[in-house]
Amino acid sequence: MSHESHGAASSQAPPGPPARHRHRPRAVHRVAHNGPVNDLAPGSPHSPGSALAPLLTPEGRALLDEVRGVEPARELAVATRLRRSHAAELVSAALAQARLRQRAVAKFGAEDAARMFFTPNGVEQSTRTSVATYRAECFRALGVRSVADLCCGIGGDAIAFARAGIRVLAVDRDPLTAAAARANADALGLAGLIEVREADVTEVDTTGYDAVFVDPARRSSQRGRIFDPEAYSPPLSWAVSAALKAPLGALKIAPGIPHEAIPPEAEAEWISDGGDVKEAVLWFRASGTPGARRAVLLPSGAAIRATPDTMLPDPPVRPVGRYLYEPDGAVIRAHLVAQVAEDVDGGLIDPTIAYVTADERHLTPYATAYEITDVLPFNVKKLRALLRERGIGVLTVKKRGSAVEPEELRRKALPKPHGTASATVFLTRVAGAPGMLIGHPA
Repeated sequence: MSHESHGAASSQAPPGPPARHRHRPRAVHRVAHNGPVNDLAPGSPHSPGSALAPLLTPEGRALLDEVRGVEPARELAVATRLRRSHAAELVSAALAQARLRQRAVAKFGAEDAARMFFTPNGVEQSTRTSVATYRAECFRALGVRSVADLCCGIGGDAIAFARAGIRVLAVDRDPLTAAAARANADALGLAGLIEVREADVTEVDTTGYDAVFVDPARRSSQRGRIFDPEAYSPPLSWAVSAALKAPLGALKIAPGIPHEAIPPEAEAEWISDGGDVKEAVLWFRASGTPGARRAVLLPSGAAIRATPDTMLPDPPVRPVGRYLYEPDGAVIRAHLVAQVAEDVDGGLIDPTIAYVTADERHLTPYATAYEITDVLPFNVKKLRALLRERGIGVLTVKKRGSAVEPEELRRKALPKPHGTASATVFLTRVAGAPGMLIGHPA
């Protein structure tokens, strides 16, 4: 097992970014490799950049400035006023882009989002800046000076690569998406480092680039979310072959990919941001360790890693102790809960549940600790009485391995507040039986 701080470089694992880099709505088909996308303006024809080009004119840019921050309730009045002096299609496109920019703030920050150009799918599927920046710093620390970004979307990763000083070939087959990526490179002053190419990624020669980064589409407009990696666009097998051709290859995949579907040549990494798992990445390089697994927690950059030789067996099951540790989602996805259990000298509350229990309080960046006051079999009536007795007015409900919905339990157990105290209830299994653990953050 290897625990790595977020600035440490390793010949066996992608290093984290320097300390200066701190930092759902429904997912839709990523505009990446091969398929039509939504235009920026309702009803506009789907042709190369057709919906975007008018917004790049002086008139379009002026309109974008004028509609910035327009609230939904005012859109009709603003549109009616602006259509007196501008084409209706241009006004609609500007208002649609303003809405997309507002949604993009959560991923790109207010300053960048206000200057960038988005498609609806691009907002949904782009890598958030904190994750893209982390990855770009990994590439830079590994000596990468040029990268082919295949299935680049609107350019979220390409922007981060360029800001790390890396020259980028950004490729996307969709004309509108490629136009957005090109406009974003120009808007952010990065056009000198980013070449955007509208092409089928399977036909692009990446010879001469230090690295290849591939982000296949994992949704289909016909079938929705794609679970079979070979149904990605392009398929996982093609993306792996493209990554293996470069000195360094990285491939973005769905975090929920079964471990048995991970190619044996890859070192797999799961990334969370603010406690939410955002993505998984397969790394391919001569200096890596095939079969290694790694979890990275942003914004701290804390990382935990294990190779096939240092993997630990499943922790033993033991009675619930004074403390319960909830591992970060990236740790769970990476199957590194045993490493956390070793860190806190603990065990599992159930062989199938990723909750770790221990008698002592240990500081760990890889899990959130709770002090447990009660261990009860599942019984709503008993829980309601206990909450009333302790004057609980704020109840947080978490579940793992339980069919009960948190909101349903909260409604039944706490129909009205009994005071100002707070508590956390864990609906889970304890040694095979449905149970409730009651406590509070430690």
